[in-house]
Amino acid sequence: MSEYFRDIGTSVTSILTGMGITLRHFFNAVKRKGDAGIDEENYFNQVDGLVTLQYPREAVPTPEIGRYRLYNEIDDCIGCGQCVRACPIDCIMMETIKVTKDDLAVCGKTSGGQQKKFWVPVFDIDVAQCMTCGICSAVCPTECLYHTQVSDFSEFRRENMIYHFGNLTKLEAEAKRKKLEEEKKAAPAPKPKPAPKAAPAKNATT
Repeated sequence: MSEYFRDIGTSVTSILTGMGITLRHFFNAVKRKGDAGIDEENYFNQVDGLVTLQYPREAVPTPEIGRYRLYNEIDDCIGCGQCVRACPIDCIMMETIKVTKDDLAVCGKTSGGQQKKFWVPVFDIDVAQCMTCGICSAVCPTECLYHTQVSDFSEFRRENMIYHFGNLTKLEAEAKRKKLEEEKKAAPAPKPKPAPKAAPAKNATT
């Protein structure tokens, strides 16, 4: 019986403690004017009396280690496709076109000095499916794919949740494909490999 009343007392104490915190914030919020003045250095150290944020002018800061909207720095993308293969939910779609010899200089190099050998006309990320696991950014050899701190990217239409990062337009991609086909046709045919010589027959012994 004593345990029963002790549990009731604990419940009442917990309720009163929670209501006390709520009332303290309420009365402090009445006195507070202007912006909330969120502590940007400590994500969890919010100002006493904080009730409503003046969004979008005022917003809770996101932690630096948070993984939010995925972004691709396409100028550093080499089109290796490792991110596509690593993605567990297939939210990354990519198409590549091999760069012709006379286009290597035009295609350029990454910020790390690596020569790019593929155009990437299509690099789409469906952020509505992305679960921000970070596997794609972990396997990216040029570190061009990473999660940003942008956490608010709501849209009214589903198709707007697909982000496009390709470095060619449709017309430019078609021109590059035709140029690649012409280079393949103009390339000399590979010389046929010589037939292997037959092994000399062994004389039969009696």
